[in-house]
Amino acid sequence: MPKLILRLIELVKRYPGVIALGGFVTGIASFILVDRQAKLASWIAVLMLVSWVWLMFEQSATRWFSRRFKREIPEPLLRYATQQIHQESLFFVLPFFYTTTTWNSGQLVFTGLLGLAGLASITDPIYYKFVATRRWLFLALHTLTLFAVLLTALPVILHLTTSQSYEWALGTAMLLSVPSLAASFPINHWRRAVALVLVTAAVGGAGWMMRSWVPPATLWITESAVTLDLDNSKRTPGDSVKNVAASQVRANGLYAYTAINAPRGLQERIYHVWKFNGQEVDRIALDIHGGRDEGYRAWTHKMNLPPNPVGKWQVQVLTEDGQMIGVLRFRVTDDSAPAG
Repeated sequence: MPKLILRLIELVKRYPGVIALGGFVTGIASFILVDRQAKLASWIAVLMLVSWVWLMFEQSATRWFSRRFKREIPEPLLRYATQQIHQESLFFVLPFFYTTTTWNSGQLVFTGLLGLAGLASITDPIYYKFVATRRWLFLALHTLTLFAVLLTALPVILHLTTSQSYEWALGTAMLLSVPSLAASFPINHWRRAVALVLVTAAVGGAGWMMRSWVPPATLWITESAVTLDLDNSKRTPGDSVKNVAASQVRANGLYAYTAINAPRGLQERIYHVWKFNGQEVDRIALDIHGGRDEGYRAWTHKMNLPPNPVGKWQVQVLTEDGQMIGVLRFRVTDDSAPAG
């Protein structure tokens, strides 16, 4: 095995350009060929956690290797290994977040950051000359990647709810970032120690306060409708409407129907939050169960409407912690306008 490692090191020294080409090709291939099988997320999560251990002990490990085998491990090889972890992880989770993002909300920012991180991981001039040379940026990229992978993996591995997964992912990412931050900014005074704790707490607090901007990676709507009628025996909605007359709403009320894809074994409480002209008027809890390819079918029936319901309506589909799964929009028109 050592001979194989030494031969690999010699090849890297002789053909350094292969590293860049290999990283780019594997990053693109993982994005194109990825099959959104949630079971794979557990292996990616383990790989990311192991990579954090490697980053914390990288210098000690390389010194031991040099003493043991009398050879230096090329810096490009070390950075290539970490770059591969970033590429494979980011291009695995991106399809999940692309599917679950509500694009006309703050979730666009988080998924956009993941997209930029993925682009940086396959663009060597950016990754090696801009990211890898700035330790704080390198750690930020790694923490973001680890956080996204855990959000995808924990509901599958441990059958945690989306809310529980967010808490565990945020806490784990913050905890594992402390040793690396301490290595980058040595604690040689009690003020530095306090500053490190405060910075970590501030980042964690910001992550918690902005959780509504993070898509629930393993929950997404496969079918939705706002409708005047619903077949309860077949659990299927009637025709979806975008505009509906106020007289029809007063007579029959409205159904908000959603089929939500969730990992097998997951039990989750979600909410249909009915809003009228931007103001919340009702919040109805629904319990869903994962495992159906078509999504778990659930609906709410809104009967109690304001005296004058004419205006813009929406039904936000939220997790317990307020992460948005999706949103249904419709308009109630006055009696002179035809139903849509």
